Amino acid sequence: MYPFILHNGRILPADSSVLAPGQVGLLSGWGVFSTLRVVEGVLFAWERHWARMKHDAELLRVPFPEDPAPVKRSLAQLVEANQCGSATLRIAIVRNRGGLWEGPGLSREFDLIALMAKSKDWGEGVRLTMVPQARHPDFMFSGSKSLSWSMNLCWLETAQARGFDEALLLNQRGHVCECTSANIFVEQAGAVYTPPLSSGCLPGITREILLSEIRVPGIRIEERDLTPADLEAADEVFITSTTRNLLPVTEVEGLRVRLEGEARVLLSRVFDGY
Repeated sequence: MYPFILHNGRILPADSSVLAPGQVGLLSGWGVFSTLRVVEGVLFAWERHWARMKHDAELLRVPFPEDPAPVKRSLAQLVEANQCGSATLRIAIVRNRGGLWEGPGLSREFDLIALMAKSKDWGEGVRLTMVPQARHPDFMFSGSKSLSWSMNLCWLETAQARGFDEALLLNQRGHVCECTSANIFVEQAGAVYTPPLSSGCLPGITREILLSEIRVPGIRIEERDLTPADLEAADEVFITSTTRNLLPVTEVEGLRVRLEGEARVLLSRVFDGY
């Protein structure tokens, strides 16, 4: 992590003691967050990240800043303080009040926290294991991105302990949903498909941009329910996220996947330009 953080509009050393156990969101995961890519000092797709956080905050009853402009200015100051034009930035809104364990002297309804780290090198591809019954799309909070992230971290750590890079999560119908922190796509005969939001997947920002903004002649991108058999039938499989862009899948545990498609490379070129 870089040496400075943002806490409620102030740039502080990362080891500052500014949080308290009585902030109920800290001990219960009651808050929302997003991870952004910083490119040449610019917060990539900031407006999209903000809109998703605001939507999830309303769903989860998390108080939220009314105006994104001062938040964006503060984040720019954080980037400048850390002297890093290209990095990964995490922003979190933590609910402070409510319930039996609310601490004394809390005047703010929420804390806004942001921190930065070096962008990770994800390598040339990703190896996936599968987790059944990991998403339930009929659940009220399905698809929201809250601070209650421990299950995803547990699945990821378990996958990595077994020699894989990520975990591919299936929903209760046995359909492909997403990874712990990435969306998934397949190419079949020149068409590219990704699970719909009704599968229970997170509306990832890179996913959203591919569906709404990126155009490559001869390639159409659509939502469609996918099964593990569809991964085997695909010409190629790849995942997307803010920190990975478009990364090929080289292995899925128990399946035979191919690396014979061209769509990911072509889409990556246009996405990089975007």
